[in-house]
Order: sequence, then C-alpha cells, then structure tokens
Amino acid sequence: MPETIYDCLIIGAGPAGLGAGLYASRGNLKTLILEKGIVGGQLQVTAEIENYPGMDHMTGPQISDAMEAQTKRFGCDIVTNAAVDKVDLEAQPKVITTKEGNVYKAKTVIISSGSEHRKLGVPGEEELSGKGVSYCAVCDGAFFKNRKLAVIGGGSSAVEEGSFLTKYASSVTLIHRRDELRAERILQNRFLNNQKTDVIWDTVVEKINGDMLGVTSLSLKNSKTGETSDFPCEGVFIYVGLDPNTQYLEGKLKIDGAGKVITNERMETNIPGVFAAGDIRNTPLKQAVTAASDGSLAATIAIGYVESLEPVLEAH
Repeated sequence: MPETIYDCLIIGAGPAGLGAGLYASRGNLKTLILEKGIVGGQLQVTAEIENYPGMDHMTGPQISDAMEAQTKRFGCDIVTNAAVDKVDLEAQPKVITTKEGNVYKAKTVIISSGSEHRKLGVPGEEELSGKGVSYCAVCDGAFFKNRKLAVIGGGSSAVEEGSFLTKYASSVTLIHRRDELRAERILQNRFLNNQKTDVIWDTVVEKINGDMLGVTSLSLKNSKTGETSDFPCEGVFIYVGLDPNTQYLEGKLKIDGAGKVITNERMETNIPGVFAAGDIRNTPLKQAVTAASDGSLAATIAIGYVESLEPVLEAH
C-alpha cells in the first residue's frame, strides 16, 4: 500500500485550523488536521460569542460544530487525541510525529496549535485544580450554584466569563492587579452593572487556600499598599492570559521571546512550506474571526506552494 503524503497537514483544530482546513480542502488539497484535544479549541470553552460576523448570540460550541461540519464537507480529515511530539519541517515531505507514535507526512504544514490558559503559579493552584480552581466557566460554572466565586484577571475573557458565572453563583468578585480593566467597554458595563458582581482593585492572589472539599479562600495582597487580607470563596476562575502551544517547535523554526511563531503577512514562517495561523502568532487581536482569517490565508498561500512543487515532484 503506497505511503500517504498529504498536501497540507494542519496542527490544531481551533478556528484557525478549521479555517485553514476549509480553504485547503476546498482548494483540492488532500488535507489532514491533527488535534490533541477536542475540535474547536478556545471556542469550546466560550459561553457566548456576539462579535463573530453573522453569528450573533451563538455559543462557542455551536460555532465550532458548524465550522467542523463545513470543513469536513469538503473532504478534510480530522484526527483527535493526536498531540504532536516531534516535527521535521526541513524535510520534503515534512514529517510530523505524535506522542502516540503515529507518523504523518505532508508537502506543507500549517501550525495552528493555539494557546492555553496561563497559570497564576501560586501555592494551592495546582493542588486544588479541579477542586474549585478552574480556567473554564462554561465547563465548570454549573458546579457552583449559589456559591461565592472569585475571577482573577481584567481582560475581556475574565470579565465576560465572570458575567456568565452570575447565572449560577450567589456572587462573583473580580480581582484585578490594576486599577482599571482592559476588557471591551461593553463587557465591562455588563459586568459592573450586574447586582451579583464586585471588583477588588490593585490586588494580586498570593495563595489559594482549601481543604479536602475544595477552595475555601484566597490570600490577597494590595499591590499599592502591601496590605494583606483573606477573601473567603468557594471557587476561583483564572483568566490571566494565554501561553502559545509551541513547546514542540523549539529549535525547529523562528519563535519570538514570548513563544510566538514569527510570520510575515502571508502567514509564512522562515521555513518554506511551513505556515502559522491564529493565537500561535504575535497578533494584536486574539479572536475567533481573526484566527479563522489567518488560517484561510495560510491555506490559500499553501495551495500556491503545493502547485509550485508539482513539476519538481513529478520529475522524481
């Protein structure tokens, strides 16, 4: 049986990967997406999306499912539970190996492995993860009915997910290290005008306290006065940024100091035939719509790259 060599292999099935898969497969490339978890990426843990054009007030999972179905309709293959472990991007075809030991080969690779929630790195966080410490309001919010909750962060994700948690919690207190929020104004207004919400300004979490049953309180410190306090709560949701999933790419292509893959405006990396799209890049706007746009452009350029290879491949 002849070895399968894909025209385009995409790492990650978030909005960037699905957008790339749609355009690549629709462009008649034999396309495969490898996803280490579930299809959709950050979309699957987003409660409501109201700024994706044409999809007003849809949930992240609904948009993810629609994108997946559309991508598959054009013949794109998607393999889940396929965490990439090693890559040989200089080879032609390029070689991708998963942690399960499966080896895939492709003429082009689009890296869209996205990012994951950054940890606070304080005592108690790891020990109480899943026992009151969470990074996903959509996943875990329903477990905290009538509980007093804290949300750590000041960006759009923290504020939006904090508003979502008011559906379940008795109260939601946002703890932010600065004296103003970075979230979109409409999200700020929605959160601040909710009777169940409160904000503790200029404050950082030094420790998450708990027992066998879960989180009991947070040890806080005012970043301006140095004053310490104990904040009783029964759950804490952490939204302090995202870190790119680029560990498997170290030493394989150019990455900046923040761990982001460096590309030009055509999504091209420093290696011919290798592209990057979505949150994995240093992009000023980390949204599903821009990620899908990145993926679509990367696939379009990849199509041209594959076509340029055809005479060379045929000669061999």
